[in-house]
Amino acid sequence: MATFTVLQAPEFVSFQKGDWPVSGEKIPDLVALTMGFSVQEDLSWPGLQAGPLFQRPRANVLVVVRGVDSLALPQSVASYPLENPVPFTLDSVAETVHSLFAEDTPVVLQLAPSEERLYMLGKANAVFEDLPVTLQQIRARLSQDGSVLSSLPLNSLSRNAEADLLFLSEVQVLHDITALLQRHRHLAKDHSPDLYSLELSGLEELSRLYGPDSPQYRDATALLASVLQKFGQDVYGLYGNSSVVEVVTVKAFEAPLTRKSRSILESRQISNPGSPYNLAYKYNFEYAVVFNIVLWLMIVLALAVIAIAYNLWNMDPGYDSIIYRMTNQKIRMD
Repeated sequence: MATFTVLQAPEFVSFQKGDWPVSGEKIPDLVALTMGFSVQEDLSWPGLQAGPLFQRPRANVLVVVRGVDSLALPQSVASYPLENPVPFTLDSVAETVHSLFAEDTPVVLQLAPSEERLYMLGKANAVFEDLPVTLQQIRARLSQDGSVLSSLPLNSLSRNAEADLLFLSEVQVLHDITALLQRHRHLAKDHSPDLYSLELSGLEELSRLYGPDSPQYRDATALLASVLQKFGQDVYGLYGNSSVVEVVTVKAFEAPLTRKSRSILESRQISNPGSPYNLAYKYNFEYAVVFNIVLWLMIVLALAVIAIAYNLWNMDPGYDSIIYRMTNQKIRMD
């Protein structure tokens, strides 16, 4: 069964250990609540308790692993079964982060290496612009010094197989993200919360090609568990023990995810030179409120104009107007 695991969390984000299932469609709301944001519908789930009002984590990192129901993670805060594993995105959380902290330009990074899908916002445009994201770039990175091929035990995984390289490329991206964060530690010290969303599907391809009982799949599963454990610890430490790191493992989503995304070829042109922010969302959650204010104000003004025009049309100048009253013959004689 699919699982939702909290790898790292600060003390003021209280996850309770228990066997409470969480719905896949509620993951974005759960991420928003961990970051201290409000959601449109109350989340009646006992796994997360309300924390301090004036404390929020500096970052939230969500890693979605496709192709496996659960990973043998050595250490975790809590783990919950995931029911109704439908595809989801953190676009709503990213919009909230941008709308509340637009002046601070927070880091928003959403990446799926296997699908070459990338979205960056805020300071991520400058920090992660050199991050290898296309399969061609990542494979070139694997052949360079300091790649994961020289530091991780591959066992039955091959350096030449296409599916194996896809899996190792995702491991390389995790390594490069923490390396860039270590190089730019100032990102973790500002007042704006950062959001990371990563989707890994290398295990899914290994399971399809070799089978779930193959040595390649078993070695890759064990390798990814250790890499994710270290990745969570590194990110948690870089943000001063004030970040939430979650892992969603799902064998396969129940429905395909259809969404409009930027081409990976446009990653270099994501920054808008005419604006300090890369505005990607035209819809604002306050749109309904502003629309109702403008609508009813126009209706009230229209009724007021009609009422005034009606009264002016039926007005008796001799009795209702001070101007005509002063020109009355009787008043002039007095």
